[in-house]
Amino acid sequence: MAAPRALSLYRQTQASSEDDYVTLHTSLVKRIAYHLVSRLPASVEVDDLIQVGMMGLMEAAKNFDPTAGVLFETFASQRIRGAMLDELRSADWMPRQARKHMRDIEAALVKLGHKLGRAPLESEVASYLQLSLEEYQDMLTEARGHQLVHLDDFEEDEESHHSEHNIADQTQNPLHQLSETHFKQKLIEAIDVLPEREKLVMALYYDEELNLKEIGAVLSVTESRVCQLHSQAIARLRARLGDWTSQ
Repeated sequence: MAAPRALSLYRQTQASSEDDYVTLHTSLVKRIAYHLVSRLPASVEVDDLIQVGMMGLMEAAKNFDPTAGVLFETFASQRIRGAMLDELRSADWMPRQARKHMRDIEAALVKLGHKLGRAPLESEVASYLQLSLEEYQDMLTEARGHQLVHLDDFEEDEESHHSEHNIADQTQNPLHQLSETHFKQKLIEAIDVLPEREKLVMALYYDEELNLKEIGAVLSVTESRVCQLHSQAIARLRARLGDWTSQ
């Protein structure tokens, strides 16, 4: 009878310990969620990230080994953030090939911009990529829905830079908040130097909240062409803001 009783006591202690970990680190989930959502499209709800993150926290509490020489907060942060990214990735429909094409376009925009001292034309980008203009525009069309910030920006090797513990704490740091304000200013400046037609597309889409078909009617072009202009505008912005999106 002693063995079953000991097992029962162990399980009660284990469950209590897991509950304590979850209770004490709920704020960690919120900090990581708000840090991620600040760099994601407005369509991502922070409450959804928090919900998924809580599941990651409970999983961390269940699997944490106090004798492993790792702080629980560091261990849990990896699980929480991983759970959030997995959830985001499952809803991220953009094909990897299209994403790769956009990275190639962004790199071309950076190099040509430095070389020419101005925003390169579509034909110049196509030539740089050794594509016909039609092939280049098809790549832009395939990237429909491309965002200013996407999940690949968060897939760098975190361990070579800083721990998840530090990442979570940054959201409480005034310097981090200043960085976010600085980014917004840089974004405004980047939009201001877009080619006029692309700037107009961005204004109609984000400020006036017109859909692509309605924008096409305003500009007297097809919906597909508006899609291409929008994708190219996003690529130009990402190219100009590359230092921030790769942080």
